[in-house]
Amino acid sequence: MRFKKNDMKKIIMVAVLAIIMISCGDGSTESTMTVTGNVKGLKKGTLYLQHIADTTLVTVDSLVVEGDGNFSFSTELESPELFYLYLDKKDNNSINDRITFFGEPGTITIKTTWNTFDLNAKIEGSKSNDKLKEYMEVMSKFNTKNLEYAKLGMDPKIQSDSIAFDSLQNLTDKNVKRGYLYAINFALNNTDSYVAPYIAVKEVSDANLKYLDSINNSLSDDVANSKYGKELKEHIDNLKKDTAQ
Repeated sequence: MRFKKNDMKKIIMVAVLAIIMISCGDGSTESTMTVTGNVKGLKKGTLYLQHIADTTLVTVDSLVVEGDGNFSFSTELESPELFYLYLDKKDNNSINDRITFFGEPGTITIKTTWNTFDLNAKIEGSKSNDKLKEYMEVMSKFNTKNLEYAKLGMDPKIQSDSIAFDSLQNLTDKNVKRGYLYAINFALNNTDSYVAPYIAVKEVSDANLKYLDSINNSLSDDVANSKYGKELKEHIDNLKKDTAQ
């Protein structure tokens, strides 16, 4: 079967339009983050996708979940940043109702259960979140040790023994210092990750200026121009102004 020249042009135009409609039909772009998943056992509740904007917790989107616990959110990102998935179960209990994750463009899947919502949530699809999880798993060990020392420090026997108390205080100080050094080294060793400036500006913002400066100067261009990269640069500039006065 032979096609006329005009017929071929029409066929090509239709094919091109079809490709465009398929690629753009869902409205997604390179900056779109889609958060999808399931809350096992959730029969009824409201899920909120939230983040911090200008020091205020802001709801980006919300969804009433009924029946199967499935959910999906889509939003445009200026740059990767920390997000929160908050579940309002209408049970007058706000404990264990917020999952923290590092959002970035692409599809992120979160699977959890309604009664242990933030405890064992499985998060996939975000390299930045994987890196944050790696950092937090080690930092949790330092934090646990600090709590153990604090609990020991409340023992009347320890408090009445100045030598034992000073020794415990020394152990606490060393553990805190080790935690700080780990955070700084983690940021320095991952300057191509959006997590690096987040750690610097949110976790160890009171660290020595030379360390913060080293992290900032080592960031990749994309990371330096991200939300936390800009916050880190502004924080360092403010510290330098205060030092110069």
